[in-house]
Amino acid sequence: MKIRTAKLSDLPAMAAVEAACFPPAEAATEASLKARLSVYPEHFWLLEDEDGTLVSFVNGMVSDEPTIRDEMFENANLHDESGAWQAIFGVGTAPEYRRRGLAAKVMEHAIAEAKRQGRKGCVLTCKAHLVHYYEKFGYVNAGLSASTHGGAVWYDMRLTF
Repeated sequence: MKIRTAKLSDLPAMAAVEAACFPPAEAATEASLKARLSVYPEHFWLLEDEDGTLVSFVNGMVSDEPTIRDEMFENANLHDESGAWQAIFGVGTAPEYRRRGLAAKVMEHAIAEAKRQGRKGCVLTCKAHLVHYYEKFGYVNAGLSASTHGGAVWYDMRLTF
């Protein structure tokens, strides 16, 4: 398996994985993914199997803000390539590839890229049942998030390098 950054031709596969991983109110639409991809394609990390099938991916913008605001999900132009924090908007793995550590592989790659790029760290939001998962990567629970994305309750998670 290999990890690479995304191209516009990856959009249908990414949209399918996104739809399989998140409830409709939380999943990024194909249009939203396309807008993000047009602004920051180098912040989409895709894991493919040997035949080139998209297995898992991570994406998110860069910002000087140490938390994620709901507006960031919809406005790709809030991306600031010189920002201090790599935001992680989504970590998704196709259902048939789950429970093999593949999402962790892509997350570790995204973290390594953020370090290589000189970021201060990574930020994400997650639901309560996933706090422990992200803590395994070194993220610290910063408490309840102001985000109400998709009508869910989120926790701010921060990994500082």
